[in-house]
Amino acid sequence: MTTANPRQNTTFASGEGQAHGYLALPAQGSGPGVIVIQEWWGLTDHIADVTDRLAAEGFVALAPDLYGGRTTHDADEAGQLMMSLPVDQAARDLGGAVDFLLGHEAVTSSTVGAVGFCMGGGFVLLLAAQQGDKVGAAVPFYGVGPAVPEQYRGLTASVLGHYGEQDDFYPAEAARAQEQQIREESGAPVEFHYYPAGHAFHNDSNALGTYDAENARLAWSRTVEFLRAQLG
Repeated sequence: MTTANPRQNTTFASGEGQAHGYLALPAQGSGPGVIVIQEWWGLTDHIADVTDRLAAEGFVALAPDLYGGRTTHDADEAGQLMMSLPVDQAARDLGGAVDFLLGHEAVTSSTVGAVGFCMGGGFVLLLAAQQGDKVGAAVPFYGVGPAVPEQYRGLTASVLGHYGEQDDFYPAEAARAQEQQIREESGAPVEFHYYPAGHAFHNDSNALGTYDAENARLAWSRTVEFLRAQLG
């Protein structure tokens, strides 16, 4: 069952229209900019919590609401929402989010980072490929879905990937092939980590029952360190 999402506290330009999202600022008031891209469930409390956690680490974090306020905890409905999402419209929204952060007075970095989960992991790679040198760091967590690019020649960002060895949605063999493809086609620095875990192992509220606290902590610490190193 879809529900309305109250976390739409900022508006930014998306092509000729507007998009919404959840913006979290660090306590010191400024920092590097990071886009957080939702799973197929929508901009849930979990994604807002990830955005808050990045702000607590000193980043200006923005989670665009790609579903226009809808969320769900039903896997079948989440799959329908993901497949009915126009990839080109979502890409425009994400590109608008990049420009919004780069023009924000609180953002100190000259490029932005992008972190995404499941469907959002695919969009992280698409965003980095489309936005070129505007994106300095790309972090896909077990990226799947219709936005996964076919080629990566436009990507210049450093890439840090997190993938599960027991992921039924995106097998580790496919992730390893993707890692090599990104490295060969983009020439950018690429490092994927593989964990003894299943899909969505970072999500402590996921309906799949695959959350893995130890591997989630490790992947998160690597992510924060990577973003700091790439964005300053």
